[in-house]
Amino acid sequence: MRYKVVSMGDALREYLNNSRFKPRLLEVRIQENWEQVVGKTIARYTESVQLFDGKLVITTTVAPLKQELNYSKDRILRLVNDMLGEEAVKEVMIR
Repeated sequence: MRYKVVSMGDALREYLNNSRFKPRLLEVRIQENWEQVVGKTIARYTESVQLFDGKLVITTTVAPLKQELNYSKDRILRLVNDMLGEEAVKEVMIR
């Protein structure tokens, strides 16, 4: 029986894509790249960014920023999914 030869990186990537850790890894990638996705000013005033079952939850206490983020939900959704390279985020929620 012959086995397909794959690189270590491809094998690890395949394992992580099929593991239960994938949602948490996506959340960490979003958190690490948050400033590049939305810019320094918005990143400075957001308290947390979390991913739950395809819902990106953005928390801030600044009322004008909440309003601006509510208007920009579709843009944020598109930018985050583009950064991840997949359609991992289905909805954006502002708290």
